[in-house]
Amino acid sequence: MEVTLRIQRFNPETDTKPHFESYHLKDVERVDRVLDLLHRVKWEQDGTLTLRRSCAHGVCGSDAMRINGENKLACKALVKDSIKGEKGTIQVEPILGMKVLKDLIVDMEPFFDHYRSVMPYFVNDEPAPEKERLQSQADRERFDQGTKCILCAACTSSCPSFWANGTYVGPAAIVQAHRFIFDTRDKAKRERLAVLSEETGAWRCRTVFNCTSACPRDIPVTQLIAEIKNEIGR
Repeated sequence: MEVTLRIQRFNPETDTKPHFESYHLKDVERVDRVLDLLHRVKWEQDGTLTLRRSCAHGVCGSDAMRINGENKLACKALVKDSIKGEKGTIQVEPILGMKVLKDLIVDMEPFFDHYRSVMPYFVNDEPAPEKERLQSQADRERFDQGTKCILCAACTSSCPSFWANGTYVGPAAIVQAHRFIFDTRDKAKRERLAVLSEETGAWRCRTVFNCTSACPRDIPVTQLIAEIKNEIGR
């Protein structure tokens, strides 16, 4: 099949604003990934194309981008899900709400600043046990969904509240906080809830569900945010 890849380009050294450029690819397989097509463009047609990617297997989260208007991982988005016939166009853009550094690469530092603000690490100053801090299977399952997050920013950059106000910690940071708030072994629940109780915390969520739809790991993001809100209200 034949595919036209319409890619948003921006070079801060030469461009005043982003623009689209089209690249035509032949002999595309329906099970090819969008990442495969981007590689073909970069390696065969235009070496200046800039994008992030690493593991290429949906684990690292580095290649999150907008594909036909939806946040997805390029390494998991298949051509057959974007084009139904033997010819078609796939539009690729950087994720929204963050400064574009070049082409499909955005500045992730504000995102990671929000992530760090919720103390995304285990806190327990009690004397360490001889072997390990035991936990029941039920207690472990309580926060299991949040452990699947790969920090791709697909959820946060699909959130209208984040678009409107970049100081909002965003869905990804709240999911990370959820993972520790409901861990029975952790001792910093109160501190995390205090952060998420602030003006830039969980209450900025308007329950639009964009984050849940965008998550490539099928995390029920909106549900986890609601659980945090309920915990704040206790």
